[in-house]
Amino acid sequence: MKSVFFFDSMLTPKIITIVYWLLLVAVLISGLSTMFAGYQPNILAGLAMIVGGAIGARIWCELMIVLFKINENLQKMANKSDVEKN
Repeated sequence: MKSVFFFDSMLTPKIITIVYWLLLVAVLISGLSTMFAGYQPNILAGLAMIVGGAIGARIWCELMIVLFKINENLQKMANKSDVEKN
């Protein structure tokens, strides 16, 4: 718990996983409502929304995770250079 309070480890990557699953649920609900709700249900548009939304949510979450991985690797490099100097 100390590592979270002093920002030694990142909490956001764990939260991004939860956000990803929430986005998938939202995409599924939106796609299904497009398929079967309203006066003019559109099955192809709903399927496209589900597939495109799932891919888009995955890409967005992966980009967020990449930012944190870059930070993690930079910290490792900085710690390694500090050890080599001493």
